[in-house]
Amino acid sequence: MIGLTVAVLRVGLTGGIGSGKSAVSSRLAALGAVVVDADRIAREVVAPGSEGLAEIVATFSDGVLDADGALDRAALGAVVFGDEAARRRLEAITHPRVRARTAELVAGAPPDAVVVNDVPLLVEVGLAPTYHLVLVVQAAVTTRLARLARDRGMDRAEAERRIAAQADDARRQAAADVLLDNDGTLTDLHAAVDTLWHERLLPYERNVREHHAVRPERVVLTEPDPTWPQQYARLAARIRHAAGGDLRVDHIGSTAVPGLAAKDVIDIQLTVPSLAEADGPLAERLTDAGFPRLPGDWWDNPRPPGSRRWKKRLHGSADPGRPVYLHVRVADSPGWRYALLMRDHLRADPGQRAAYLEVKRELAASAPDSATYGTLKDPWFDEEHLRAEEWAAQTGWRP
Repeated sequence: MIGLTVAVLRVGLTGGIGSGKSAVSSRLAALGAVVVDADRIAREVVAPGSEGLAEIVATFSDGVLDADGALDRAALGAVVFGDEAARRRLEAITHPRVRARTAELVAGAPPDAVVVNDVPLLVEVGLAPTYHLVLVVQAAVTTRLARLARDRGMDRAEAERRIAAQADDARRQAAADVLLDNDGTLTDLHAAVDTLWHERLLPYERNVREHHAVRPERVVLTEPDPTWPQQYARLAARIRHAAGGDLRVDHIGSTAVPGLAAKDVIDIQLTVPSLAEADGPLAERLTDAGFPRLPGDWWDNPRPPGSRRWKKRLHGSADPGRPVYLHVRVADSPGWRYALLMRDHLRADPGQRAAYLEVKRELAASAPDSATYGTLKDPWFDEEHLRAEEWAAQTGWRP
């Protein structure tokens, strides 16, 4: 979406009409965010005297102008409504200009800025993966209808039509890294935004700028979270966007096994053709997207023990609100295959899932630091590897 030479924290802000998105945007600006308003830019690039407006007139005739020579949005809407080809011609005129102006505004932001892109149709046009974090403001439909009547003088039928034309709450929630409920008072909303700013956005910005990954030092098992798969899906989309090409991304580890208590860390596997590929521009793109590489050399212990270590690259997340381990492994390598096999076997075998959970609970209580916890699990995994390989042979499993 935005071409940058220096990675700044990019936050996508959206919400349905009447949700209070503008109030959140204003509060973030007051706290110090650089707010880029997509609607304002869309009006700016077709303002009287602009090249954008001149091209629209050349394409659709001066019938789309009002008496003062400004764009008559209703007239233009009537021309493109229901005409897919006309709509695409219009988008070809406006979208590049909006992107260019957006990039210009972001490029002018300080290197330590939190850039908030206020985009009403962020979800509808599929922009979520282009941001480090997506913030969605939500409110009950009854609340939104009341606000639209009070603040905009909109009658109920028109308000309902506007709401129905946008993405529904479920689609926006699926795209949201952060949901801000705005059914309360403005004071309540400001308090929630202030907390988000100080506890998540400012630390996130610093981590992105300093290429620092968040790593939980202690092992704390949490009960299964039904939203882990959805969280993974958002992260995976962001990783794919950053990686480019057609690289495989998989949810692995305990959070990928339904019903299994786990550390609240999402483990993800990114498949690469070679470790040389992992060490090139790909590493920089992942870092800029908020997944910096962890320093040092990383490997997986081989199964069975005794052979050479399975080398990999390991990235983390700069987001203090969502720890991630991104394991970059070579396609068809032993470590790559093992990660997928363990996940699928534990998904398929309730008995082994229960046995693994018991081991995890015992070790978390006796060895709560992450390094010791991981090492002490090795004997159990050596045995589990044999069981999983037998299961794979019996079932014809393939990664």
